[in-house]
Amino acid sequence: MFTGLTPKLVATGFVAGLLLTSGCSLTPSAGQAGPTSELRQPEIASAFRQQQENLSFEHQAVAAANPLAAKAGQEILQAGGNALDAAIATQLVLGLVEPQSSGLGGGGFLLYWDGQQVVAWEGRETAPAAATPELFLDAEGEPLEFLQAVGSGAAVGVPGLLAMLEAAHREQGQLAWARLFEPAIRLAEDGFAVSRRLHHLLSEDPLLAANSAARNFYYLDNGEALPVGHRLKNPALAAIYRQVAQGGSEVFYQGSVARSIQRAVVNQPGQPGQLSLADLANYQPNSGSALCSSWQVYLVCGAPPPSSGQLTLMQILGILEHLDADQLADPEGFYSPQGLHLYIEASRLAFADRALYIADPAYVEAPGGDWSNLLRPAYLQERARQIQPLAEDRARAGQPAPVETTWAPQPEQPEYGTSHISVIDAEGQAVAMTSSIEQAFGSRILVDGGTGLPGGFLLNNQLTDFSFRPSDDQGRLIANRVEPGKRPRSSMSPTLVFDAHTGELRASLGSPGGAAIIHFTAKTLLGMLQWQLTPQEAINLPNLANFNSVTLLEKGRFEDYVRLGLEARGQEVIARDLTSGIQALLITPSGIQGGADPRREGWVAGD
Repeated sequence: MFTGLTPKLVATGFVAGLLLTSGCSLTPSAGQAGPTSELRQPEIASAFRQQQENLSFEHQAVAAANPLAAKAGQEILQAGGNALDAAIATQLVLGLVEPQSSGLGGGGFLLYWDGQQVVAWEGRETAPAAATPELFLDAEGEPLEFLQAVGSGAAVGVPGLLAMLEAAHREQGQLAWARLFEPAIRLAEDGFAVSRRLHHLLSEDPLLAANSAARNFYYLDNGEALPVGHRLKNPALAAIYRQVAQGGSEVFYQGSVARSIQRAVVNQPGQPGQLSLADLANYQPNSGSALCSSWQVYLVCGAPPPSSGQLTLMQILGILEHLDADQLADPEGFYSPQGLHLYIEASRLAFADRALYIADPAYVEAPGGDWSNLLRPAYLQERARQIQPLAEDRARAGQPAPVETTWAPQPEQPEYGTSHISVIDAEGQAVAMTSSIEQAFGSRILVDGGTGLPGGFLLNNQLTDFSFRPSDDQGRLIANRVEPGKRPRSSMSPTLVFDAHTGELRASLGSPGGAAIIHFTAKTLLGMLQWQLTPQEAINLPNLANFNSVTLLEKGRFEDYVRLGLEARGQEVIARDLTSGIQALLITPSGIQGGADPRREGWVAGD
């Protein structure tokens, strides 16, 4: 299980001259804390696993959630595009062939390494200007049931993905913008074969067929999902892509596409949304320095808030570093009851801080004015000392800065979604991008962009990533509550890793999976860089997750003695499918090694 180790990349010291800064169980109610809220899957598991082999490429590679998407990225690289160009083309195809996970109706986070610096691009969705903190409360002031909120216009935030991609391309792209749309337009017009996974998710989804446009497009007349192998064309999306290729994102945010989105949201039956044409026209993506942290002999870079991914991920890994436990030195020890107990307890502590502190930085100040206070070595050492031989029911947030917070912790509620792309080009430039429409098929609202043609794209339900409750029982406000124009907290964790001594790029990785993204990424980092496994071997390792209550172990991947050993240490353990979709690329002396998650339809293409 833990064979095929690769040579260790050894380095010491710090970066010199690198321009980086730290800076499917359904629950009764999203507002109720407790273990049931953590049993949901971002996307339900398929009844099959796609076998993957260790892959190595000499020059460049693209890892994505679907073979057609990865091959589109490879096409762009071979045409002279850079890593960013390839990532954009890959994403446009994903929006077509993997509509349940991402697309024009959603948002994302993108890290781009140009050989000199890492730029963090943020295209997170925003709440409408008319939104209020009570958006997801019923007439009695109680949180709506989660699926009631998901399938509503109120759940739809202003999509940010396209604006982010265009802004990044304007500054750092190489090929013409229109060229990047060609693979997706070709597939949308010629059609693609419905995959086993898409068919399975269509068959099992409880809400999608309630939308007439989606029902007519994704289902047969008898109500059954389109069969595996059915050639699905998307004329509406092809037309939209052609418009945007020629006219840019303005076509999307101010033209007939915008009007189509706004009408669909405000006319959604049940609970219409408040999205306005002005909300769409005024959307702006953000960019800035990546949030980078030292770990072992590496510098690990990720997206700053409103993503919680990098901060929580690096808190977990940083706490583990301070434990100095023999069990963490290799995968066999890590996957022992004691090794897992230490990881789980570190996770509890990190997720307790996440629930209290992290939200949109335009609305919430970092502890002590600096997010890096959550990653100070002295603070992580203090947190590590709190880990005991027996688990506590729930960890409490720490105090990373002298000033005490007035926020209340956010109650547990489900998080979903996403797709991940990793690219390294022949010049050594790289992208790690995670994008999402949140739950599988998002809000289940399919819009045709005003084309009048079959198909189109699905709108997000990202506003359900806000806390449904704006405050606790004592009236203390929750940092991640709904506010006008605010961006909901995310767990997306696109990650680039560098040699801390030379500043050379080492890896690009990330995963879908809701809040479990953080655990899937942590596992893969440990596997590739601490235990020297190939990317595929690291991805294949068993998944686990804890969000500061019950521990989830991937069903069928752990022996009984592990569960019993964890229970003896006070852990409540439940076996569940943990359907990650990890993509990873690792630079080695012999080339680029690639890995794609067999739990979905991931693929690595390159040369």
